[in-house]
Amino acid sequence: MTKRYDCKFDGADGLRLAAMVRGPEDGPVVLLAHGGGQTHWAWRKTVTLLADQGFRAIAIDLRGHGDSDRAPDGGYTPIDVAKDIVAIARQIGGKPAMVGASLGGMAGMMAEGELSPGLFSSLTLVDITANPNVEGVARINAFMGQHVEDGFASLDEAAEVIGGYTRNRTRRGPTDSLSRYLRKGADGRYRWHWDPALMASFTITDPLYRERMATAAQSLSLPVHLVRGGASDLVGPEDAKAFLELVPHADYTDIAGAGHMVVGDRNDAFSDAVIAFLKTHRHG
Repeated sequence: MTKRYDCKFDGADGLRLAAMVRGPEDGPVVLLAHGGGQTHWAWRKTVTLLADQGFRAIAIDLRGHGDSDRAPDGGYTPIDVAKDIVAIARQIGGKPAMVGASLGGMAGMMAEGELSPGLFSSLTLVDITANPNVEGVARINAFMGQHVEDGFASLDEAAEVIGGYTRNRTRRGPTDSLSRYLRKGADGRYRWHWDPALMASFTITDPLYRERMATAAQSLSLPVHLVRGGASDLVGPEDAKAFLELVPHADYTDIAGAGHMVVGDRNDAFSDAVIAFLKTHRHG
């Protein structure tokens, strides 16, 4: 089988985490963490653009996703993922800029705001805040919960299901990249690449957990950039406003026409905004 990653890092709990790396070895490091249910491949266009601008882009597979190890204890909360990110950032050295989408963004916020203040040079949150919309979270959970056990008979069937969720994109048939998110089992059926135990760890609607994330957000003193999908059902305008009240020094970009999957919906606009922010706050 063709290797899908460039290297592996040591995460927390003895886990090994796969990563894609692009850009000059001496460039300012940007660490990218995807959302739940994705892989480092979600960043493929952005890391190429970052590399072209002289950054050293490192996009990881979160624990339980893609080619990274699964957590034997089923530990997939944002805090568990944050511990991995802290471990990876310390292996990289210096102060990498952190870019996190959804689950990866929550983990980045908890890593910097609670576990290890001063870890990053900047923090970019992609369509995620300390208090994401409850109905939006439920919709994501419903999508991810489809066909977890039985899988799909074909890539065409999987593409149809994904197309029903990604309403902000033109519906397409299966592509080569779809194989990055599915694994073909011995029974010939395709299943999501992530550990099904992930579904039991989605605690972000718990009031106490949301309070914990809000406390972490309020403690952020580094440069922060919130990037919202203009059509997102997870971070509405009022949710963005509430976050900016918690972190008043944060920059804010609204990407028109993009849903929660901002990176995939409008990658050019997203990458332009992120690169401009990173250049302003370049470190090392």
